Amino acid sequence: MQTWSLMGERYHRQVLSLKVFLVAVLLLCVMTSGCTKVLTRHFAQSVEKMHGETFVHGLNEPVTVSRDRLGIPCIDAATMEDLSIAMGYVHASDRLSQMTGLKLMAQGRLAELAGDSLIDIDVYMRTLNLKKKAADLWEALSPENQFLIARYSDGVNAYQNSHRDRLPPGLRLSGYAPEPWEPIDSLCLFFLVNLALSFNLHQEITILSIAAHIGPEKTAWLLPIYPDEPIPSGEARKLSGLELGSMRGDLSRLWKTQETLEALGMGPVAASNNWALSKDRTDRGASILANDTHLLLSFPSLWNMIHVKCGSYQAAGISLAGIPSVVAGFNGHIAWGMTMVMADNQDLFLEQLKLIDGELHYLNRDAWLPVQERTETFRIRGKKKPLEKTIRETIRGPLLNDVLTARPKHMVQPGPLDLPYGISFSWAVLGNSDETINSFFSLSRARSVEEAFQHVPRIRTIALNMVFADRDSIAWQVTGLFPVRKAGRGLVPSPGWTGDYDWTGFLDSASHPYSLNPPKGYIATANHRTVPSDFPHTLSSSWYWPERHERIEQLIEATEFHTRESVMAMQLDVQSAYTVKLKEVLFESPLASRIDEEIMSWNDHGRQTQALRALEILREFDGVMHTESLGAALMGAFYTSVTRAIFLDELGPETSPAWQSFLVLNNICYSPTSDHLTVRGDESPFWNDISTPEPDTKAQIIARSLAEATRMLEETFGKDSEKWQWGKLHTYSFETDSSKMVHHLGILERFLFSLFSPFFNRGPFPAPGDHTTLNVSAYHMGHDFDTWLIPAMRMIVDFGLDEPLVCINSSGQSDNPASPHYDDGIEAWLAGTYQSFPFQQSNRETHYTRVLTLRPLEIMEQ
Repeated sequence: MQTWSLMGERYHRQVLSLKVFLVAVLLLCVMTSGCTKVLTRHFAQSVEKMHGETFVHGLNEPVTVSRDRLGIPCIDAATMEDLSIAMGYVHASDRLSQMTGLKLMAQGRLAELAGDSLIDIDVYMRTLNLKKKAADLWEALSPENQFLIARYSDGVNAYQNSHRDRLPPGLRLSGYAPEPWEPIDSLCLFFLVNLALSFNLHQEITILSIAAHIGPEKTAWLLPIYPDEPIPSGEARKLSGLELGSMRGDLSRLWKTQETLEALGMGPVAASNNWALSKDRTDRGASILANDTHLLLSFPSLWNMIHVKCGSYQAAGISLAGIPSVVAGFNGHIAWGMTMVMADNQDLFLEQLKLIDGELHYLNRDAWLPVQERTETFRIRGKKKPLEKTIRETIRGPLLNDVLTARPKHMVQPGPLDLPYGISFSWAVLGNSDETINSFFSLSRARSVEEAFQHVPRIRTIALNMVFADRDSIAWQVTGLFPVRKAGRGLVPSPGWTGDYDWTGFLDSASHPYSLNPPKGYIATANHRTVPSDFPHTLSSSWYWPERHERIEQLIEATEFHTRESVMAMQLDVQSAYTVKLKEVLFESPLASRIDEEIMSWNDHGRQTQALRALEILREFDGVMHTESLGAALMGAFYTSVTRAIFLDELGPETSPAWQSFLVLNNICYSPTSDHLTVRGDESPFWNDISTPEPDTKAQIIARSLAEATRMLEETFGKDSEKWQWGKLHTYSFETDSSKMVHHLGILERFLFSLFSPFFNRGPFPAPGDHTTLNVSAYHMGHDFDTWLIPAMRMIVDFGLDEPLVCINSSGQSDNPASPHYDDGIEAWLAGTYQSFPFQQSNRETHYTRVLTLRPLEIMEQ
């Protein structure tokens, strides 16, 4: 209790000093042009120097850290041990606030930083128990990799210890002092990112929420499938006859937890594009590999650029601060990149619960089994007494019911037992036999595609489309764990008590799809369905829209021999392949005449004019979603209006969990909006506005939506269509996680955040593209036009060039707003420029011009 008392006293002292500082800043802002310059000067000492020398505990030999014009580091060390220490030091100097926040999130400890407003997130994360999974993964690491990760932790701590009085603004303003970095923390970050890329949990929660609102039969029409697949009514029937309606309130609370996670940058995503061109498809007779990872628009970017060298070993590309590895990049011999498989490797199970002799049990076939329990202790900033919560688990995984309440008392205990079912969560993880991290480390050192194939199939915990190449070969391999189910596809939550849908194991990696030097001369993945519809194993049912992959193939086939420049143009392409399909429906299908007839039957001539104007604009639209485009603005407005017209009457009101769930489901995989527009006809029950007495048709709802799209743009920009520009409607806003969470704070804190927003945030900027373009910029169709998904990095490796690798990040190298490299990457990313990573010594010396030497601390102490 003394420790907690001291923490409380320290917290109040920090709050007092922070208030004094904020008042001083406020006065300075009144007297000067603004806060940004004042705060930048105040926090200038928190920015690590980039010239000269500094002394680092644990190093054996000097290490050079040379930086380019964007602050991207090239670390050159004599040994892998010193390289790992230096990577930890450099990552901490660039991204300490981000590393600390991700660590606390992964371990369910955000309340230690932010107070009780985030305690529900902490309970959720402790329920998933990422730290236990990380501990199991640590046991599977080779002694060499354990050693290197431990040395990396030493480097992080060397920076923290030498900068305790010069912490970056995010930590300084919060008053939180980071704890020492432990090796297990790096693995917790790995599982946190894996959780964000494994979105079935989010998807099944949304489906359960929708089914509780409209029933399983209608829900089947909203399930993620592909255009050539039938409606999965059988999968939805698993929920028939269950008491779902009484779960609405509890699902709403769980959904709010999911929303908060998304605001913190850990929501579901559909990431990314990659392709490889064989040497016969390029102008220099050598392979080209391209990758752009699509992640939530976050500031800073999740990725951090790095170039490392140790003797003859070199690697460069993207890294995640907190993990000592090049995640995707080039090592002088091979290049590798990744996209999401969209794997269905998570399942929710509904559980029948019963109290027996005062203890909670769950039904498993014919037996009532006691739940397993563990107690988690939560420290909360500003409170002396910790909170204790009991987490319960079944053989299928943890019960999420603990997350379904904001009350401190467990929801399934006597008295408040108001849920008809428990909700348990299964996630495909191997435990202490997992070779994933060992294989990633080995992949980054492979010298050929043949050697890489020895390592990539052993990446099991994370499901990826790994595309890799050397000068003469290209390859693709699906990684991950794919559950083998007794029955069902895992698309919809399953009754757990029957045992009929239990997992029996995982698909053998030998059955995973792969390709080596295909005859067509290229490989491409874009989160689309990469296997035939009759593929004998279930990898997923939740593929993303097929149009990005279709566009990649279209552009590859359009050019006989590709260059780095042609591949750059592909990554920046904003031509929507979906537009062609939609225009066929609107202008060339049998439906087109019925839409025209509906419009001409209206007595409201103003509305009629609006609909005809929309048709005229769309008829002339070329599908290029550039920022000045009138057609793109109308198309975006139509997507929004038709989404609301088709689905809001059944799923609304707008504040309902069902509608909010639908908006997510509509964006993270092939969408019900797209499916209904171009595939499903009047047979769908959603082609009817239930708020009106007369039945409706598809043609009627599309006609109304066209008029509404025009009305929306007129209301926003005026009747002059010259002012209707996509980039004015659709924008990028680079906001920190703290800014996104500001609505959880008090009035004073919200005011101060708004005052300091220019210091921390950037934008808005006009955004080209949409969810169907290669240069993706997805928005929440049916809600707003704010971009939420972007290419967080772009990378190209052309083996025919002397310096093959170019790359660009979506934000700056640093997470410190006082650093000149906080936001300079945004301008380059918006402009579509790339940064070279030279491997030849003479080119490195002219490219990385600012040199900081890290020397062993022991030399200074002698």
